Amino acid sequence: MNTTRQQKISRLIQKELGEMFLQQTKLTKGLMVTVSGVKISPDLSIASVYLSIFPSDKGEETVKNINDNVRDIRYDFGQRVRHQLRIIPELRFFLDTTIEYMAHIDELLKK
Repeated sequence: MNTTRQQKISRLIQKELGEMFLQQTKLTKGLMVTVSGVKISPDLSIASVYLSIFPSDKGEETVKNINDNVRDIRYDFGQRVRHQLRIIPELRFFLDTTIEYMAHIDELLKK
């Protein structure tokens, strides 16, 4: 059960990280990273960020690279939201496979 505060912070994190990834992916042709969802812990210290990556075959590699650079991403994120959040949450990135799962179910239903 999410409180209103958790929902607001989740939306803020999703918006700011989405803009950060948009700026970064403009530099790399053929890759698109979208923040599809954010879940934040009740004490607001840990944020689980779900990423949708196109093309999907680069998904695992991209999430690994993002997790390897999580300190830099958290620092940049903190600079963007320093006036809005008292504590910058620890960021954990995961690959969102919802679209692939829906496509698989769609294929099964067509048979």
